[in-house]
Amino acid sequence: MRYYILLWDLDGTLTDSKEGITRSVQYALKKLGYSIPDANDLNWVIGPPLKESFRVMLKTSDEALLNQAVALYRERFRETGLYENIVYPGIPELLVQLKEQGCRNFLATSKPRVFAEKILQHFELKEHFEHIMGSELDGKLVDKESIISEVLKGLPQEARSKTVMIGDRKYDVQGARANRIDVIGVGYGYGTLEELHKAEADWIAPSVQALRDLLLR
Repeated sequence: MRYYILLWDLDGTLTDSKEGITRSVQYALKKLGYSIPDANDLNWVIGPPLKESFRVMLKTSDEALLNQAVALYRERFRETGLYENIVYPGIPELLVQLKEQGCRNFLATSKPRVFAEKILQHFELKEHFEHIMGSELDGKLVDKESIISEVLKGLPQEARSKTVMIGDRKYDVQGARANRIDVIGVGYGYGTLEELHKAEADWIAPSVQALRDLLLR
């Protein structure tokens, strides 16, 4: 096995979170009086920092409006949206197998840590993770580079050669590169294979089974 310290993205990697995220975005836009895109036109918002996505959707740099949009999104998401989620088939079994092989699993998500913890707990995945790292509700640790850096602070420097980030978007690749660790792009999430190839992921796993084969080979 090449890697034994595994940093996992959440949305689009461990779980299919489209319904909860897109419905909560639609809720916020409706509350603000904006037109509501179809859910299939909002796949791109799954992964990047939420505030930056609203900056694009609202076509504004008005911080007060952006903060209001994020607050409205969270109003729905914390009660309903975080449970509108499906664990990708094969992920729980893979996490068990990896731990049995001596791997250490860490979560590194741009989603607020408090929400990530509730999601992992609800879907019975939390027990597989040694530590959960995410952004803070006050806007700290939003970008993937910073989140990965925080995880790595608790690990010995020499472990980096055996550490890999696993995620579905270019932000995961860029964050891993900035921290000088390898990265596996998963093609079953919300980043296209073209996006992952362009970002130059070290490996690309088009399915959970392919990811399993890569990690346990």
